[in-house]
Amino acid sequence: MPNYSTQEMMIIAAAREIKDHERIFVGMRLPITAFGVARLTHAPNAMGLFECGIARYQPADGMLFTMSDGPNQLGAAWCTGLVQIMGLLSGGHADAGFIGGAQVDRFGNINSSYIGDFEAPKVKLPGTGGATDIAAMAGRLIAIMNHEKHRLVERVDYLSSVGFLEGGESRARAGLSGGGPAAVITDRAILRPYGTGNELHLASVHPGHTPEEVIENTGWTLKCLPEVVETKAPTDEEMTALHEIDSEGFWRS
Repeated sequence: MPNYSTQEMMIIAAAREIKDHERIFVGMRLPITAFGVARLTHAPNAMGLFECGIARYQPADGMLFTMSDGPNQLGAAWCTGLVQIMGLLSGGHADAGFIGGAQVDRFGNINSSYIGDFEAPKVKLPGTGGATDIAAMAGRLIAIMNHEKHRLVERVDYLSSVGFLEGGESRARAGLSGGGPAAVITDRAILRPYGTGNELHLASVHPGHTPEEVIENTGWTLKCLPEVVETKAPTDEEMTALHEIDSEGFWRS
Protein backbone atom coordinates (compact mmCIF):
# COMPACT_ATOMS: atom_id res chain seq x y z
CA MET A 1 0.00 0.00 0.00
CA PRO A 2 1.30 3.51 -0.79
CA ASN A 3 2.26 5.75 2.10
CA TYR A 4 0.40 8.70 0.58
CA SER A 5 -3.22 9.55 -0.13
CA THR A 6 -4.86 10.36 -3.45
CA GLN A 7 -5.03 14.02 -2.46
CA GLU A 8 -1.34 14.05 -1.57
CA MET A 9 -0.46 12.61 -4.97
CA MET A 10 -2.50 15.32 -6.71
CA ILE A 11 -0.95 18.13 -4.67
CA ILE A 12 2.60 16.93 -5.24
CA ALA A 13 2.00 16.36 -8.96
CA ALA A 14 0.71 19.94 -9.14
CA ALA A 15 3.70 21.28 -7.19
CA ARG A 16 6.05 19.71 -9.74
CA GLU A 17 4.50 21.88 -12.46
CA ILE A 18 5.93 25.01 -10.76
CA LYS A 19 9.38 26.04 -11.92
CA ASP A 20 11.92 27.99 -9.92
CA HIS A 21 11.83 31.80 -10.30
CA GLU A 22 8.31 31.71 -11.78
CA ARG A 23 5.40 33.97 -10.81
CA ILE A 24 2.45 31.68 -10.15
CA PHE A 25 -1.23 32.59 -9.84
CA VAL A 26 -2.30 30.34 -7.00
CA GLY A 27 -5.92 29.22 -7.01
CA MET A 28 -8.03 28.12 -4.07
CA ARG A 29 -7.84 24.78 -2.26
CA LEU A 30 -5.16 22.33 -3.44
CA PRO A 31 -3.06 24.88 -5.41
CA ILE A 32 -2.40 26.84 -2.19
CA THR A 33 -0.73 23.78 -0.74
CA ALA A 34 1.01 22.88 -4.00
CA PHE A 35 2.70 26.29 -4.10
CA GLY A 36 4.04 25.78 -0.57
CA VAL A 37 5.40 22.32 -1.43
CA ALA A 38 7.15 23.67 -4.53
CA ARG A 39 8.76 26.50 -2.54
CA LEU A 40 10.09 24.10 0.08
CA THR A 41 11.48 21.65 -2.46
CA HIS A 42 12.54 22.40 -6.04
CA ALA A 43 11.35 26.01 -6.56
CA PRO A 44 12.71 28.10 -3.66
CA ASN A 45 12.53 31.33 -5.68
CA ALA A 46 8.98 31.05 -7.02
CA MET A 47 6.52 33.84 -6.19
CA GLY A 48 2.87 33.20 -5.38
CA LEU A 49 0.23 35.63 -6.63
CA PHE A 50 -3.20 35.48 -4.99
CA GLU A 51 -6.13 37.21 -6.67
CA CYS A 52 -7.35 38.68 -3.38
CA GLY A 53 -4.37 41.07 -3.58
CA ILE A 54 -1.43 39.21 -2.04
CA ALA A 55 2.00 38.43 -3.45
CA ARG A 56 4.47 36.43 -1.41
CA TYR A 57 7.64 34.37 -1.59
CA GLN A 58 7.81 32.14 1.46
CA PRO A 59 4.81 29.90 2.18
CA ALA A 60 2.55 31.26 4.89
CA ASP A 61 3.65 30.47 8.43
CA GLY A 62 0.31 29.02 9.43
CA MET A 63 -2.54 26.93 8.10
CA LEU A 64 -4.45 28.41 5.15
CA PHE A 65 -8.09 27.54 4.48
CA THR A 66 -8.55 30.45 2.02
CA MET A 67 -6.07 32.68 0.25
CA SER A 68 -7.23 35.71 2.31
CA ASP A 69 -6.46 34.18 5.70
CA GLY A 70 -4.30 36.16 8.11
CA PRO A 71 -1.16 34.01 7.83
CA ASN A 72 -1.09 34.64 4.08
CA GLN A 73 -1.07 38.39 4.66
CA LEU A 74 1.53 38.31 7.42
CA GLY A 75 5.00 38.55 5.91
CA ALA A 76 3.73 38.98 2.35
CA ALA A 77 5.92 40.80 -0.15
CA TRP A 78 2.92 42.87 -1.24
CA CYS A 79 -0.58 43.30 0.15
CA THR A 80 -2.61 45.33 -2.31
CA GLY A 81 -5.91 45.01 -4.16
CA LEU A 82 -7.48 42.68 -6.66
CA VAL A 83 -7.07 45.11 -9.56
CA GLN A 84 -3.34 45.49 -8.99
CA ILE A 85 -2.70 41.76 -8.77
CA MET A 86 -4.94 40.85 -11.69
CA GLY A 87 -3.26 43.57 -13.72
CA LEU A 88 -0.10 41.50 -13.67
CA LEU A 89 -1.87 39.03 -15.97
CA SER A 90 -2.61 41.53 -18.71
CA GLY A 91 0.96 42.77 -18.43
CA GLY A 92 2.30 39.30 -19.15
CA HIS A 93 3.86 38.89 -15.70
CA ALA A 94 2.25 35.57 -14.70
CA ASP A 95 4.16 32.50 -15.84
CA ALA A 96 1.48 30.02 -14.84
CA GLY A 97 -1.86 29.77 -13.11
CA PHE A 98 -3.68 27.03 -11.23
CA ILE A 99 -7.45 26.64 -11.27
CA GLY A 100 -10.06 23.98 -10.60
CA GLY A 101 -13.55 23.43 -11.94
CA ALA A 102 -16.52 21.12 -12.19
CA GLN A 103 -15.93 20.08 -15.80
CA VAL A 104 -13.10 20.07 -18.31
CA ASP A 105 -13.41 19.02 -21.94
CA ARG A 106 -10.98 17.49 -24.42
CA PHE A 107 -9.59 20.89 -25.39
CA GLY A 108 -9.03 22.04 -21.81
CA ASN A 109 -12.03 24.38 -21.58
CA ILE A 110 -13.30 24.55 -17.99
CA ASN A 111 -16.76 24.98 -16.50
CA SER A 112 -17.24 26.27 -12.97
CA SER A 113 -20.60 27.99 -13.46
CA TYR A 114 -23.53 25.79 -14.51
CA ILE A 115 -24.35 22.11 -14.98
CA GLY A 116 -27.09 21.56 -17.54
CA ASP A 117 -28.87 24.13 -19.67
CA PHE A 118 -27.97 27.74 -18.96
CA GLU A 119 -31.61 28.86 -18.86
CA ALA A 120 -32.63 26.15 -16.37
CA PRO A 121 -29.45 24.60 -14.92
CA LYS A 122 -29.50 21.46 -12.83
CA VAL A 123 -26.78 22.92 -10.62
CA LYS A 124 -25.59 26.50 -10.14
CA LEU A 125 -21.90 26.43 -9.25
CA PRO A 126 -19.84 29.11 -7.42
CA GLY A 127 -18.48 30.68 -10.61
CA THR A 128 -15.01 31.59 -11.78
CA GLY A 129 -13.61 34.29 -9.53
CA GLY A 130 -10.40 35.23 -11.31
CA ALA A 131 -10.13 31.93 -13.19
CA THR A 132 -11.44 33.41 -16.45
CA ASP A 133 -8.61 35.94 -16.52
CA ILE A 134 -6.00 33.42 -15.43
CA ALA A 135 -7.02 30.94 -18.13
CA ALA A 136 -6.98 33.63 -20.80
CA MET A 137 -3.74 35.40 -19.94
CA ALA A 138 -1.37 33.27 -17.82
CA GLY A 139 1.69 31.92 -19.58
CA ARG A 140 0.28 28.42 -19.09
CA LEU A 141 -2.61 26.89 -17.22
CA ILE A 142 -2.70 23.91 -14.86
CA ALA A 143 -6.09 22.52 -13.85
CA ILE A 144 -6.81 20.16 -10.95
CA MET A 145 -9.93 18.02 -10.53
CA ASN A 146 -11.16 14.52 -9.79
CA HIS A 147 -11.22 12.09 -12.70
CA GLU A 148 -14.84 11.10 -13.35
CA LYS A 149 -16.86 10.79 -16.55
CA HIS A 150 -19.25 13.56 -15.56
CA ARG A 151 -16.28 15.88 -14.97
CA LEU A 152 -14.10 15.07 -17.97
CA VAL A 153 -16.62 15.58 -20.74
CA GLU A 154 -16.67 15.83 -24.53
CA ARG A 155 -17.82 19.45 -24.29
CA VAL A 156 -18.37 21.59 -21.19
CA ASP A 157 -21.95 22.62 -20.43
CA TYR A 158 -20.81 26.21 -19.98
CA LEU A 159 -17.45 27.72 -20.90
CA SER A 160 -16.24 29.57 -17.79
CA SER A 161 -12.48 29.51 -18.40
CA VAL A 162 -11.04 29.17 -21.84
CA GLY A 163 -8.73 26.36 -22.93
CA PHE A 164 -8.03 25.70 -26.58
CA LEU A 165 -11.66 26.46 -27.56
CA GLU A 166 -12.42 24.23 -30.57
CA GLY A 167 -8.84 22.99 -30.78
CA GLY A 168 -6.12 23.69 -33.31
CA GLU A 169 -5.38 27.41 -33.70
CA SER A 170 -8.79 28.59 -32.47
CA ARG A 171 -7.35 29.97 -29.23
CA ALA A 172 -4.73 32.02 -31.08
CA ARG A 173 -7.34 33.24 -33.58
CA ALA A 174 -9.42 34.50 -30.66
CA GLY A 175 -6.51 36.76 -29.71
CA LEU A 176 -5.85 35.22 -26.30
CA SER A 177 -2.42 36.13 -24.98
CA GLY A 178 -1.78 33.22 -22.61
CA GLY A 179 -0.36 29.89 -23.62
CA GLY A 180 -3.38 27.79 -22.65
CA PRO A 181 -3.65 24.51 -20.73
CA ALA A 182 -0.37 22.73 -20.07
CA ALA A 183 -1.70 19.98 -17.78
CA VAL A 184 -4.88 18.64 -16.23
CA ILE A 185 -3.98 16.84 -13.02
CA THR A 186 -6.53 14.38 -11.68
CA ASP A 187 -6.66 11.78 -8.94
CA ARG A 188 -5.83 9.11 -11.54
CA ALA A 189 -3.55 10.69 -14.12
CA ILE A 190 -2.06 13.71 -15.86
CA LEU A 191 -3.39 14.84 -19.23
CA ARG A 192 -1.50 17.17 -21.56
CA PRO A 193 -2.31 18.79 -24.93
CA TYR A 194 -0.63 17.10 -27.86
CA GLY A 195 -0.29 17.66 -31.59
CA THR A 196 -1.59 20.43 -33.80
CA GLY A 197 -5.14 19.86 -32.54
CA ASN A 198 -4.18 20.71 -28.92
CA GLU A 199 -6.44 17.92 -27.67
CA LEU A 200 -5.76 16.56 -24.19
CA HIS A 201 -3.96 13.20 -24.24
CA LEU A 202 -3.07 10.78 -21.47
CA ALA A 203 0.53 11.54 -20.49
CA SER A 204 1.04 9.94 -17.09
CA VAL A 205 -0.85 7.47 -14.90
CA HIS A 206 -0.56 7.64 -11.12
CA PRO A 207 0.71 4.57 -9.27
CA GLY A 208 -2.06 2.06 -8.63
CA HIS A 209 -4.02 3.04 -11.74
CA THR A 210 -3.93 1.87 -15.35
CA PRO A 211 -4.38 3.59 -18.73
CA GLU A 212 -7.46 1.43 -19.35
CA GLU A 213 -9.06 2.62 -16.11
CA VAL A 214 -8.30 6.26 -16.91
CA ILE A 215 -9.74 5.95 -20.43
CA GLU A 216 -12.86 4.21 -19.09
CA ASN A 217 -13.49 7.08 -16.67
CA THR A 218 -13.11 9.82 -19.28
CA GLY A 219 -16.17 11.22 -21.07
CA TRP A 220 -14.56 11.29 -24.50
CA THR A 221 -12.38 8.84 -26.41
CA LEU A 222 -9.14 9.72 -24.65
CA LYS A 223 -6.02 9.27 -26.77
CA CYS A 224 -2.57 8.52 -25.36
CA LEU A 225 0.75 10.22 -25.90
CA PRO A 226 3.27 8.12 -27.85
CA GLU A 227 4.78 7.19 -24.49
CA VAL A 228 2.58 7.05 -21.40
CA VAL A 229 4.62 6.89 -18.19
CA GLU A 230 3.81 6.24 -14.56
CA THR A 231 3.72 9.33 -12.39
CA LYS A 232 6.64 9.36 -10.01
CA ALA A 233 5.49 8.55 -6.48
CA PRO A 234 5.95 11.30 -3.87
CA THR A 235 9.44 11.46 -2.42
CA ASP A 236 10.22 11.71 1.28
CA GLU A 237 11.26 15.34 0.75
CA GLU A 238 7.96 16.19 -0.94
CA MET A 239 5.93 14.43 1.75
CA THR A 240 7.80 16.22 4.51
CA ALA A 241 7.16 19.57 2.81
CA LEU A 242 3.49 18.76 2.32
CA HIS A 243 3.02 17.81 5.97
CA GLU A 244 4.72 21.06 7.00
CA ILE A 245 2.47 23.17 4.78
CA ASP A 246 -0.74 21.30 5.64
CA SER A 247 0.07 20.55 9.27
CA GLU A 248 -3.57 19.80 10.13
CA GLY A 249 -4.13 17.41 7.22
CA PHE A 250 -7.07 19.49 5.99
CA TRP A 251 -6.21 19.46 2.27
CA ARG A 252 -4.28 16.21 2.02
CA SER A 253 -6.70 13.81 3.68
